[in-house]
Amino acid sequence: MEKEKSLMRKQNKKSKKQNMDINYLDLIPVRSEELHWHKDIKGRVILDVENTGLFNKIAQKVFNKPQYTKVHLDAQGTFIWPLIDGKRTVSDIAALVKSEFGEAAEPLYPRIIKYFEIVESYHFIKFANKPSK
Repeated sequence: MEKEKSLMRKQNKKSKKQNMDINYLDLIPVRSEELHWHKDIKGRVILDVENTGLFNKIAQKVFNKPQYTKVHLDAQGTFIWPLIDGKRTVSDIAALVKSEFGEAAEPLYPRIIKYFEIVESYHFIKFANKPSK
């Protein structure tokens, strides 16, 4: 397991002066409290993202743009989303994904880390124990 953790370390490439090793498997994800979500008829998770800002308000009035954008998660994303409770680490969640999906989850660690990088980049989650810059 330690070998897998060391392979999963990512370099923070936002600044060349500030290189920081982040082990995503030890991080604890927490869902954004402003983000609303529900399940559809098929049981898939749908995230309701509010379109805010001046441009979006104008687009909503002039072009009838919706107030909320719906983000539909795939099967693995739907399985992972309710597991994000602020207590489980990414490693714990990865183990549950492996037990649920088996070989279909492979390559497990790069895939789950990419999932968390993406949902963090959209501010759907944050990490409770991520080191500050």
